[in-house]
Amino acid sequence: RIGSVKSTQKITRAMKMVAGARLNRAQQRITALRPYAQKTQEILEGVTAALASGQEEGQADPEAIEVEKPVHKLLARRPIKKALFVVLSSDRGLCGGYNANVVKLVMREWDARKAEGVEVTFATAGKKAREAIVRKRGTIAKDFPKIYDGLDLEKAKLVADYATEAFLKGDVDAVYVLYTEFKSAMTQRPSVQQLLPLAKPTKKAEGKEGGAALTKYDYEPNEKALLSRLVPMYVEISIYRALLDSQASELGARMTAMDAATRNAKEMIGRLTLVYNRARQAAITKELMEIIGGAEALK
Repeated sequence: RIGSVKSTQKITRAMKMVAGARLNRAQQRITALRPYAQKTQEILEGVTAALASGQEEGQADPEAIEVEKPVHKLLARRPIKKALFVVLSSDRGLCGGYNANVVKLVMREWDARKAEGVEVTFATAGKKAREAIVRKRGTIAKDFPKIYDGLDLEKAKLVADYATEAFLKGDVDAVYVLYTEFKSAMTQRPSVQQLLPLAKPTKKAEGKEGGAALTKYDYEPNEKALLSRLVPMYVEISIYRALLDSQASELGARMTAMDAATRNAKEMIGRLTLVYNRARQAAITKELMEIIGGAEALK
């Protein structure tokens, strides 16, 4: 038993070291991307708000779409009857409660949508979440296998294109991304983000408490051309950020779980060694008693 636990300890220690090495790289990638993603969202909100403001005042670019229509198709808001859940989990276990927490979030949000009469379909990236949804008889419209292998923007674009196309075709009225936000190696938080439709642009008044003036932009060639590229890019970046968050969270959870397993193995080896030494001491004492008893009998 001691030998078996020692072998297991070697495996968990190696997995901890591998996860730690990969986590450093994953953490650098998500830390570098976040400011870019946040600035992209900020610019998009500023452009859509400015365009909406210009339309209301009759000063919008004449090539822009009409006032009664949204400034972009992905901003179109309609009654939500069908929703798409893009669920990000891992392909492997041995990472603590990482996958279990994602699945709990999915089931909680799924139940909430069903209570509202919304039909939910799923697009999954990760074997564990897919298996849990299948067990609950959920409808998986699309699966993205092994997406974390060589993860880059092109793979995120595959997910973004599928979600965008489903929304534009009217197959779904809203798209949500359910993933785990990376805080630190010790802390990961399951999160849900509404990806589509994009948030309605709001106009903040200058001088009001908690408000800020709209940023003024010069457009080339015009607002419509800018939005036609900026909006899809924002969707791609949001998906890419969620994937990087999920990857870093998985590695952090695995490193933490394997560290705990290694320490538990060390404690178990100590307890088993104590039992082993006591049993060995008892056997030696018994043999000595038998020898002494035999010697006494010969006298």
